[in-house]
Amino acid sequence: MQRTLQRYFYVVSKGDKLEFTLIKTDRHGFQCTISTAIQGKHESIIAMKTLYPEINAWQTFFLGTDSKHSIYVEQCGNPEGIPVVFLHGGPCSGCMPDHRRFFDPDIFHIILFDQRGCGLSLPFGELEDNTTGDIIDDMERIRRHLGIKHWLLFGGSWGGTLALLYAQQHIQHVLGLVIRGVFLARQQDLDWFVREGAGRIYPEQWQQLLNSVQEQKGKNLLQRLYDCLWSDDEVARMRVAREWLRWGSQVSLGQEYEPPNQDQHVTIKMVQQVRMELHYAKNRYFIAENQILEHCAELHGIPVIIIHGRNDLVCPMEAGYRLHQALPGAEFVVLSNSGHVARGRQMIDALVTATDRMAKQIKANPHAQ
Repeated sequence: MQRTLQRYFYVVSKGDKLEFTLIKTDRHGFQCTISTAIQGKHESIIAMKTLYPEINAWQTFFLGTDSKHSIYVEQCGNPEGIPVVFLHGGPCSGCMPDHRRFFDPDIFHIILFDQRGCGLSLPFGELEDNTTGDIIDDMERIRRHLGIKHWLLFGGSWGGTLALLYAQQHIQHVLGLVIRGVFLARQQDLDWFVREGAGRIYPEQWQQLLNSVQEQKGKNLLQRLYDCLWSDDEVARMRVAREWLRWGSQVSLGQEYEPPNQDQHVTIKMVQQVRMELHYAKNRYFIAENQILEHCAELHGIPVIIIHGRNDLVCPMEAGYRLHQALPGAEFVVLSNSGHVARGRQMIDALVTATDRMAKQIKANPHAQ
């Protein structure tokens, strides 16, 4: 099998000259370098990993369930490698080609799937038989279908929630967890996003969301949003969907957010996506209050890496801190310059480093596989 090149980004200070070097090196130390330099002062030396090269799936298929849902699944990387399942966020996000690139394709057997009603899974936006328990059952269905005994779980935000819940129920099949942007699905986590919290950071965008449901009186915001999205008023449905998506983008992207044109067309698919998000939020994500933290004792003994951006305003740092308190044996990586999304040099470096380290740890303990 061809060796996979791992890429590193180095910044090296040389007096008043700041030199940037892109080094491609494989696991055996062979490397080539491309360098450029600019003027300026800098005092640190940084070595940062980047995503692995683009790869294609070598198999895609739809897996039937005991309901109307059909789950899109893809496999890539090394069929004989360490199984890892990527869990996307949302609810109602979906997998993207770059999600394959957090893992060394020579070492990992990479499995990705779109959760019920998401991405390429069918039917899109379907809410019947669509709960957290159903998604966890789908994970087990996929694992059994592929003949996998144990796998590594990798998820961020809502995907991390699913990873933790699955591991607590099926610990015998889990090699380890890499969790980014911890979302514990508690009432206080929901309140931060739709009641008292993030709206104080971005009051302008928050007011736009409030204005979208101003005709709905006497109810909490979540209920008003829900009522509008399930109303017979098509204009109201599209207005709420647009403002909800803009609100989520503003909070998750922060200063990188660029508001779209005010006349942005809202599609039926966008309305369905927002409906699914609110379907889960209104039902408190179909789990008991504080369920994840209260069952963390069941995860002791498996390797866990928790990665959280200090500037995450979707899932504030407190959630990652509480999870680490409940899992004191886990590695807790706090990224001072990162936010919620899985992008940016610091965040990508941390995630790729985590999967590389997990691979070494799992290979050093063959009895766990």
